[in-house]
Amino acid sequence: MFKPIPVAIGLRYLRAKRRNGFISFISLASILGIALGVTVLITTLSVMSGFQREIRDRLLQATAHATVNGAGEAMQDWPHAVKIALTDPRVSGAAPYVDVQAMVTGNADPQGALVRGVLPGEEPKVSVLGEKMKSGRLDALKPGEFKILLGQELAAWLRVQVGDSVVVTAGDFQGTPMGAMPKIKRFTVAGIFAVGHNDVDRTLAIVHMEDLQRVLRMGEGVTGVRLKLHDMDQAWNVARDLAQQLHGPYLISDWTRENANLYHSLKMEKTVMGILLSLIIAMGAFNLVSSQVMLVTDKQADIAILRTLGLTPRGVMQVFMVQGSLIGIFGTVLGVVGGIALTLNLESILGLIESTFNVTLLPSDVYYITGLPYDLQGSDVVIIAAVALVMSFLATLYPAWRAARTQPAEALRYE
Repeated sequence: MFKPIPVAIGLRYLRAKRRNGFISFISLASILGIALGVTVLITTLSVMSGFQREIRDRLLQATAHATVNGAGEAMQDWPHAVKIALTDPRVSGAAPYVDVQAMVTGNADPQGALVRGVLPGEEPKVSVLGEKMKSGRLDALKPGEFKILLGQELAAWLRVQVGDSVVVTAGDFQGTPMGAMPKIKRFTVAGIFAVGHNDVDRTLAIVHMEDLQRVLRMGEGVTGVRLKLHDMDQAWNVARDLAQQLHGPYLISDWTRENANLYHSLKMEKTVMGILLSLIIAMGAFNLVSSQVMLVTDKQADIAILRTLGLTPRGVMQVFMVQGSLIGIFGTVLGVVGGIALTLNLESILGLIESTFNVTLLPSDVYYITGLPYDLQGSDVVIIAAVALVMSFLATLYPAWRAARTQPAEALRYE
């Protein structure tokens, strides 16, 4: 009795048993359509976010969050740069490195690779490479022994194992009495690692930094300093601040720029998928339009009586907007609950399907990621719920407007 009249009547229409059961069925279909769309959208975006996080984390296991490199020449004052970087509370670790593109030759065709020189004692501060060794150890790299660690895929392509020799041919040329010759050095395979990312396992080789400096004749210089941060989203700002404190010409980069194609393609894929799956919610909204139009037609006499009792066209419009919006709210709430529940139980559902049908949906010999990772983000849930509510509200406008235009005399003529 304390509700506004349009709200009270809208709630009554929602609860009351209708003479036309088909209208009730269409309303129920609208609720289920919106709920299904919200559930599917939440689950799909959570899984896509999970795969994006998994790929990003695996990639960053062997690469840095940010780097500060010398501009066109080796960085000579890297100990000072590391010291300054570690004073920044946003930095959790810093280490020097030397990178060079090279050809690696083993027992098969030569393969292109990124040969990285690191200090085994400092490398754990910026990567978890030492924890990803399939054979051998990171600390097996000793200065002067010219040992090398290969990615699992790279070792397979080269057909080499621990103890075999490989020849590294650097791209930089050096002058000799016979003319310009590439820098060539034989290394002994001391270990094989697998981080679970094809680009890393296929193209990365690790040596001791001093050995690579000797091969490249760099002296004490390095390519740059790698940084590991507490918050990877601050990578660019931290690298820029460090370069400014060093007061010199330096090149800065972060993980989003070094892997820009992958990073942007993942974001674009998630965005496009979200837009496409939103069409399921739109289908539920179209069903809502149909059910509301049929309800308005069925309630012509009621509308006419309300008008003769003094309810304004605006009030009539509000009645059906309230009734239709509540259908949208019920569908959205049901979809949010279903989407969260489905997402949180994906692993159990996947295991049940595999055990029931005796199949392996994500075999380890084909996929790097064998589980079904998910990342249920609150922002995604809020956006999806807001989109569903807006669509539901917009779906009520036309039927409510038609109801408001009903003429009492015309509606009661044949009653």
